[in-house]
Amino acid sequence: MSGKSNSSLPCISAVVYKSKPVAVKTIQPSNPSAVIHEHKEKFQREVLLLSRMDHENVVKFIGASVEPTLMIVTELMKGNTLQRYLWSVRPKCLELKHSLRLALDISRAMEYMHANGIIHRDLKPSNLLLSEDKMHVKLADFGLAREEIMGGMTCEAGTYRWMAPELYSRDPLPIGAKKHYDHKVDVYSYSIVLWELLTNKAPFKGRGNIIVAYAASNNERPSVEGLPTEIASLLQSCWEEDPKIRPEFKEITAYLTNLLHKCCSAEMETTPPKMVEIDRSINHAKEECTDPDHVTNNGNKGKKSKTYTSYFLCLDDCFGLMR
Repeated sequence: MSGKSNSSLPCISAVVYKSKPVAVKTIQPSNPSAVIHEHKEKFQREVLLLSRMDHENVVKFIGASVEPTLMIVTELMKGNTLQRYLWSVRPKCLELKHSLRLALDISRAMEYMHANGIIHRDLKPSNLLLSEDKMHVKLADFGLAREEIMGGMTCEAGTYRWMAPELYSRDPLPIGAKKHYDHKVDVYSYSIVLWELLTNKAPFKGRGNIIVAYAASNNERPSVEGLPTEIASLLQSCWEEDPKIRPEFKEITAYLTNLLHKCCSAEMETTPPKMVEIDRSINHAKEECTDPDHVTNNGNKGKKSKTYTSYFLCLDDCFGLMR
């Protein structure tokens, strides 16, 4: 192998292996004797899970090494991370169809993961890798992923801004304490990623981790004001406080596929928008969303109202390209 590594630890390096560019993730770059048991366990779990994955939207595993240090070798995604791409575009937004296509790729990857009994637990833009043309995305970084089990799992796994509220502990827990949660934590994380794709804003911007945790556990969510109603309904469904109400990724994939079909169909381009009643069948999505602030409270339960909108009528420049 040949290549130049980043200075940060752990690091990702672009190197050449068997005449092909690959990505090398260094788990612990110091001398082998310094590798602690926790690092080895995490490394073994990530290698085991990643080596089992075989899906077009999951980064391809090539190999692993324990000498001279712990390394995982995967295909190289030349488009870098979704996070860096969004940063480079900001303050502009992605075209809506582009956002939905990327969201569909992510949903398909997560559908595959959950079908194989794997929870990712750290779904966020920095763990999503783009193709060179920025048109496709693959799921990466399985360091916190694990098989879903009936017993408790480690609490507070993941990154605060994308963590499901059930992962937070209102009361202090002993180190290593377990909590009961399931694969629906990934659905919540996905909703925040989807919101970022649509708005190109940072979730809970300007808030520290503790404040973010408090806000999420008190049912505060990013604002969906200005988003097409069909998409707002999906977001509200996915970040429901009750995990049981959140949809499965199989449902999300089907829903997004349908939205993209409508978006790209010739009928959409030639037929004037129709006033239609929005189907709220996706797990009782919330009806109200009028708070103009960045964060809104989703506590308006029990209210019933019919919401009407034109299919994909664009309310700002972010959504002006759905023609």
